[in-house]
Amino acid sequence: MKLKNYTVKRYESKYFSDWNAFISTAKNATFLFNRDFMEYHSDRFEDFSLMIFQEDKLVCVLPANRVGASIYSHQGLTYGGMVYNNKIKLISVVEILKNILKFLHDSNIIKLQIKIIPSIYHELPAEELNYALFLAEAQLIRRDSLSVVDLSKSYSLSKDRKIGIKKGIKNKLEIKEVDDFNEFWNQILIPNLELKYQTKPVHSLKEITQLKALFNKNIRQFNIYDNGLIVAGCTIFESKTVAHSQYISSKQDKKELGGIDLLHHYLLTETFKEKLFFDFGNSNESLGKKLNKGLVYWKESFGARTITHDYYEVETLNYIKLNNFII
Repeated sequence: MKLKNYTVKRYESKYFSDWNAFISTAKNATFLFNRDFMEYHSDRFEDFSLMIFQEDKLVCVLPANRVGASIYSHQGLTYGGMVYNNKIKLISVVEILKNILKFLHDSNIIKLQIKIIPSIYHELPAEELNYALFLAEAQLIRRDSLSVVDLSKSYSLSKDRKIGIKKGIKNKLEIKEVDDFNEFWNQILIPNLELKYQTKPVHSLKEITQLKALFNKNIRQFNIYDNGLIVAGCTIFESKTVAHSQYISSKQDKKELGGIDLLHHYLLTETFKEKLFFDFGNSNESLGKKLNKGLVYWKESFGARTITHDYYEVETLNYIKLNNFII
């Protein structure tokens, strides 16, 4: 069998439109891979994104950044990996990974780290990369647990969640979708993260506002109010198949009102009921080695169950292991 020839090139700004056009039709892409999204924090990362061509046709991209002699896909994104079109086949993906690893090796890059795109974000089956990484003897270095509700199936709420929802209704809390992130960021999210974890949101208020302007239909803010005052909120990143809770937070002294429970019941049963999945995100710390018992219980009490989000590391020299894999 004659294998196809591929050319690997580093992304340059002249490919901006080509990259975005490819992302818009890929079978395992979301808006996070759009260059407008990737470049909001370009000052923090040295971009090393790759584009793979078969003759003159773009068939795959790898959103990535460089740190020393290592390439990451991509440290500024929730997930990453090779993004490819609908027609690509397994053998081609293995060959493309081989070409990528050799290109990196020839560029004095020692290791490539990939955080796999969770399967719920695929529009079509797209786990060819998982198999290719196995052939290349990539090492699993981290595994997070994502709590996901399959909205195409029936699911049940726990007694605690039902009580919380009833509290929210009884307290006449009001749910609003808003375009302004100021209330949630400054009154709830930033103070809570500082108090609990001595950290800040991944996105500053300025950044999330800019991203909302660029991706108005994908980034959505839902707040819940008690007599006109914000008591809780949730920031949703919406892709074609998944609604993902990017940020969830509530005023510490208002938790008994049932705001967070009522809000998420509304999101699951009304706003995003036509989606395939609702992704609450992970409940992990210490690179997946620790699990927040209370947080994962709360998510599972909405009917969420677990899928894994895997991180792999492969030595670029291992491109040689992708020879002679066909029988």
